[in-house]
Amino acid sequence: MSVDQPLILIVEDEPAQREVLGYNLRAEGMRVAQAADGEMALLLVAEEAPDVIVLDWMLPRLSGIEVCRQLRARPETRELPIIMLSARSEEVDRVRGLEIGADDYVIKPYSVAELIARVRSQLRRVRPASAGQVLTHDDIALDARRHLATRAGQELRLGPTEFRLLTTFLERPGRVWSRAQLLDRVWGQDVCHDSRTVDVHVGRLRKALTGHGGSDPVRTVRGVGYALG
Repeated sequence: MSVDQPLILIVEDEPAQREVLGYNLRAEGMRVAQAADGEMALLLVAEEAPDVIVLDWMLPRLSGIEVCRQLRARPETRELPIIMLSARSEEVDRVRGLEIGADDYVIKPYSVAELIARVRSQLRRVRPASAGQVLTHDDIALDARRHLATRAGQELRLGPTEFRLLTTFLERPGRVWSRAQLLDRVWGQDVCHDSRTVDVHVGRLRKALTGHGGSDPVRTVRGVGYALG
């Protein structure tokens, strides 16, 4: 699986439901991580932040509601999309789940096709390139499906890593990415590189972006990392 593919974390204590949903998400071209309890879910998020979490309400060791509360309390996971799963169908339970920070609430039993559609809806918000959208910022445009990036109408000559870097920046213009976050997002959790690797490839991206003229749109945030714009 490529790091270009979105990562979905399934937090579900029922192995059969976990495996069925994981199988179908992989068939849709997504990477999948799985946790059987709330504590494991928090550990996995700390290792590599997923793009979307599918989170069961009733979990051993730490409830889904508490997992959601803790994630929303942390700046680095505050905006992470969370789809809450629950057999609780009362309006008061749905309202509680949404108020605690869930972005969506799905009642069990659910249609796998519908749940995947809801996952894709959240992905369109946080990873628009994976949904086939053309990303733009000022005079920069990137079409992931065509693997084409341009600035002021001029095609940019980018290597695969620089293309992924630009995609990451364009998906969240203005967001400051730490070097560790960029390593996870662009290179993947299983690849061993140090922060100097990020600096080298950001330098190459900057050279490509300014090759036809224009100012450097990548901003260095001293002691933190980089941002676009």
